[in-house]
Formats: sequence, structure tokens, C-alpha cells
Amino acid sequence: MNAAVVGAAAGAVLAIVAVTLGFWAFVVVAVFMLVGALVGRIVSGDLDVRRLVDVLRGRRSSS
Repeated sequence: MNAAVVGAAAGAVLAIVAVTLGFWAFVVVAVFMLVGALVGRIVSGDLDVRRLVDVLRGRRSSS
């Protein structure tokens, strides 16, 4: 699956939740989707946790 298909599926899920369950359910589902995406990237090795923590703390290095 490419990024466009995944994005369209995520948008469809969020739209259905927003229409059927309301705004706060939409927010909760969106947050869980974001957390799931981050965990997936960490597990697959696409995201370095140490660098992410350093960026969030304001430490940036050129290396």
C-alpha cells in the first residue's frame, strides 16, 4: 500500500467516526492513530527514539 491509499483510508475512518460519534470521539481516534503510527515506525526502525527525544528536549546536533 502506498501513502495515498493509507492516507485515504485514515481519512475515511476519521470522517466516519466524526459523523457517527461526534467531535471528541474523532479526537480520541485521531490521537490513537497517531500513536499507532509512531509505534509502527519505531518498531520498523524508521524512527530513532533517541533523536526524537533530543529534538523534543531542544537538543539538536549536526551529526
